[in-house]
Amino acid sequence: MTIGRAFPVFAIAFGVIYILEVYLTAFQINLALITYHPQIGAWAPLAEAPRQGQGPAMYWYGWLLTAGLGAGALAALSLALPARPFDRVWSILVWVVPLVLIGFITYILRGYFLR
Repeated sequence: MTIGRAFPVFAIAFGVIYILEVYLTAFQINLALITYHPQIGAWAPLAEAPRQGQGPAMYWYGWLLTAGLGAGALAALSLALPARPFDRVWSILVWVVPLVLIGFITYILRGYFLR
């Protein structure tokens, strides 16, 4: 598989990993690799609870890093797959997966739309 074929795998994996991270965080299973405390300008490894009197913690940077590393690893692993049988699969999934993820996000946020 050529490097150009790893990009669709990265895009698909990044979207899926990111959405799963955000969804799991709603259930208190935070998978962020780093936490940023903007009020004091401090970074912390992994998901750290907000510090007392220091404002909220930001996990978004950690979610992006986690999704990027995970998607990069899957894209690198996809380079070992033979290109021929998977050419059509990736071109279809690049369109289908984002549409499914948008539907999933809409389902999760349905409470905001149905008020």
